[in-house]
Amino acid sequence: MIKSRSMVFRRMIISLFLLFGIVTTGVVGYQVLENMTLLEAVYMTVITISTVGFSEVRHLSDAGRVLTIIIITTWITIGAYTIGNLFRTLVEGELLKTFGRKKLDKKIAELSNHHIVCGYGRIGKLICRELNRHGMHFVVIENDPASTPLLEQERYLFISKDATSDDVLLEAGIMRARALVTVVKSDADNVFITLTAKGLRPDIYILARASDEKSTSKLKRAGANRVDLPYDIGGRRMAQALIKPAVGDFLDLATMGMDDSLGLAMEETRIREGSSLVGKNLIESNLRRDFGVIIVAIRKNSGEMIFNPTPGETLGANDVIVVLGKRADLVRMNDTM
Repeated sequence: MIKSRSMVFRRMIISLFLLFGIVTTGVVGYQVLENMTLLEAVYMTVITISTVGFSEVRHLSDAGRVLTIIIITTWITIGAYTIGNLFRTLVEGELLKTFGRKKLDKKIAELSNHHIVCGYGRIGKLICRELNRHGMHFVVIENDPASTPLLEQERYLFISKDATSDDVLLEAGIMRARALVTVVKSDADNVFITLTAKGLRPDIYILARASDEKSTSKLKRAGANRVDLPYDIGGRRMAQALIKPAVGDFLDLATMGMDDSLGLAMEETRIREGSSLVGKNLIESNLRRDFGVIIVAIRKNSGEMIFNPTPGETLGANDVIVVLGKRADLVRMNDTM
């Protein structure tokens, strides 16, 4: 779409240069061939290209008449080209928007088990970047027109409408979505989006952004499963970097994958029903022996979180294990789960 727009713009620039060239040729030509003053040459050129039929400034020689014929013929040809380009610019611009939007809508309608990101500010951009980096499907809802070129450049699926609307959330596929994250600028809008989303689909997981503790309690009452305060998290991480820099570096490497040379990652994996791991303890599972991973925590199906589980901890169906290891080993492990 961006490439097509640049081509249309290039055609318009060429047309303007050609028209300017005709006017310049006419003015210079009448001055040279008919010995006219600058004003007379400009006047003669204007009445020639406009074909208004006013009388000539002075009697033209054969060379002047030939120049006039050339100017009129060329002007009509290039004028038609310019008008055609202008019309094409207007029509193609609308067509590109229409067909481009329909293509996006079709892709959004085909999404399933995806994430809905409401808001494409600084936090929204980071969330989308990480989701995209991990190959996860998502759709962005952002009603600020200034964000449209950025979303198009990143080739994200997006809807340029108000996320507080029931119809917009339905258009984003909330009934098929895996989770919704609301990170718009206003806490009040985040609360309203949460209420709307829960009203449409009570079981959807919602992650919300808050700017203070008061908003956190409101968002939780509205139905948000988790509420984060970005400034609070950022401040704690920066303080951690000062107090315990080694711990901070380790967490960055494990959770953010900032050093690709190590290939480390911290991932979570759900134990499916019928898995060979169900009913076995950590020793019997042989996860460490077979894949070289470290079991950091287990979130039981009941919701209980067990940190640093003992070797005798038994694994159950739908338990989620949080593991640390090299990416290649984690991929192998996920394939067997």
